[in-house]
Amino acid sequence: MDTGLFIALLNPAIALALSSAFLTLWLYQRHRSYLVALALAYTCSAVGFLLQYFTLPIGFAPTKLLSSAAFTVAACLLAAAVVTRYGRQATIVVICALGLAGFAAFSWFLFVQPDLTWRIYVINFAFGTISLVVAAELREVRRNGPTEAILFVLSVLAGLNFIVRTLVAVKLHGPFTSYDGFYQSVYWTTALLSHALLALLIALCLFTAAALDVVKALRAESRTDPLSKLLNRRGFEEQVEHLLATKTGKSLPLALVLADLDHFKTVNDRYGHEGGDLVIAHFAATLRAASGGRAIAGRLGGEEFAVLLPAADLAVAQLFAEGVRTSFAASRMPGLPRDAVVTASFGIAVRTGGEGIAPLMRRADDALYKAKRSGRDSVRLSYQRPEPATLADMFNAA
Repeated sequence: MDTGLFIALLNPAIALALSSAFLTLWLYQRHRSYLVALALAYTCSAVGFLLQYFTLPIGFAPTKLLSSAAFTVAACLLAAAVVTRYGRQATIVVICALGLAGFAAFSWFLFVQPDLTWRIYVINFAFGTISLVVAAELREVRRNGPTEAILFVLSVLAGLNFIVRTLVAVKLHGPFTSYDGFYQSVYWTTALLSHALLALLIALCLFTAAALDVVKALRAESRTDPLSKLLNRRGFEEQVEHLLATKTGKSLPLALVLADLDHFKTVNDRYGHEGGDLVIAHFAATLRAASGGRAIAGRLGGEEFAVLLPAADLAVAQLFAEGVRTSFAASRMPGLPRDAVVTASFGIAVRTGGEGIAPLMRRADDALYKAKRSGRDSVRLSYQRPEPATLADMFNAA
């Protein structure tokens, strides 16, 4: 194989390999639409490079037009995939408009006013501008992590590559009047090498981003109760411990609310476990609606739930618990008979000093036990202060 043919096939081969990899990822994660967009983008890129070297039976100019169309679609899909991953889909309209404008200008200088140099300029400047638009979007999220920072840098480099490299290469080589010697020019050689390098780097970065998405999803699943969609005991305790370890959490007043569904065994016996699951899901939805964004809510197991309310005292926590209690008792249980009534009991404790989650949980549990003993469907408060730390406790803490 001669060197020219090897170089001609290098970018299509790389692009098709990357396309296959992204397509495989998408087959296992079909909810991530940006992965299939990336697979299509690299496929179009491969087609664009192949049509630069091999002319179709339809003729030279139409083949070049198809090659430009493939490159344009590839650039728009790649940019749209990156933008979509970060939820900024409004920018996709701008990206498509830039791609369409570049393709229209390319067509003008191909058929109406044939000029190879201007075709090079307009298509590269369009792609460079698209890259810089993506960089502007990523600028807001580049501090979220190394992946976002690298993608931001690569977008800037891609923009500079399309614009600055094109200007310098064409300036050094001189205007192109025909394709004679074009594929041996400095412009085309640097275009191939820079495209191969940037394509690999961007793909590796996006592979890393996809892998991190999977890791985050698995981590969230391991800390989330699938029935209630609240944190499970492990996730709840970890989030609470994390809050208590922060500077704000150490000084912030905190209230812990424990809740337990009343006579839940009777609910299961009467309506079956499916009915019991519906009750748990309904109570969890009531908790989520009342908790807001700052509270930490979890299902500790069975029919027991917990909510940590930052910056709340006993009065605020009592209002919260009473609101959940009355709302839940008065609501119709989905999937159960109309006359089905399920209630819940609540115990509340407020942290004093540097009290940890374990003693706070014990005091809230004692208050919950009092609510159960006093007839259920009620709220009880813990006024007990935590026991003062002993000398041994101080040494253990140190």
